[in-house]
Amino acid sequence: MLRSLFNLILFTSVYISGCAILMVWQTNQLLALDYPHNTFYLFVFFSTICSYNFHWYLTPGAYSASERILWGNRHRTLMLTLCGIGLAGSLWFFWQLREHWLVLSGSAVLTFLYSAPKVPHKAFRWLSKIAIGKTLFLTFVWTYVTTVLPALIADNVITQPLVYLTIHRFGLIYAICILFDYRDLESDKKEGIRSLITTLDEKNLMRLYYASLLIAAVSAGLMWPYTTLPAVVTLLVPVIATAIITRKAQHTDSDYLFYFVLDGFMALSAVLYLMIV
Repeated sequence: MLRSLFNLILFTSVYISGCAILMVWQTNQLLALDYPHNTFYLFVFFSTICSYNFHWYLTPGAYSASERILWGNRHRTLMLTLCGIGLAGSLWFFWQLREHWLVLSGSAVLTFLYSAPKVPHKAFRWLSKIAIGKTLFLTFVWTYVTTVLPALIADNVITQPLVYLTIHRFGLIYAICILFDYRDLESDKKEGIRSLITTLDEKNLMRLYYASLLIAAVSAGLMWPYTTLPAVVTLLVPVIATAIITRKAQHTDSDYLFYFVLDGFMALSAVLYLMIV
């Protein structure tokens, strides 16, 4: 029963959207941002539903052994329906936040660039040849939407806490994306999509991976003068957890580990912070 539930596109869509909302909530709390929180939460929720299903709708199951992807390939109508629902909802709440249309549009562009190489049209296929694009686009969009965008909507000036939190999020998410790229090496090669995994040897890739985790840890520590020690600890926990699970992630393609545990690590600090406030 649990296995079937986990493989449902609906479940994974809501799960990843919930992670995004939690991360935005934590940003609001750590930076004391004042703006229409609930409207933005709903915009992020529906936008994530839309982009998540759009991306996986374009992902061919023929190149992957993942049960999650193969299940989705058999239920493409559901993914397309959820994509439509997400698009309608995101447009509705985008209109309510329309005075911030420029910064909101930036998130839409970054999101599309991540999935664009999978669009079956020559106008977009050239993007699959851009080295490291896949990893960077995804990292940028998650960091931008959950950290920078809330501050921009709140008309918050660029402060040191914002810079440190942004660097922390980028480092952690980038490291997690590298693990996903490592797992997707063969399918990316078959699709013709280039990433760091296809250009760097394993030794240099792991150097970059651990450097990203180190940057995430250091920037979390730099938040100490601007927040409480327990808050800093919550930021460090997912960094440590990701480092601990590295070897396991390199030697398994478990959908549970990647789509539940590693994806969940992005919002783990927010969950822990929610428990202490």
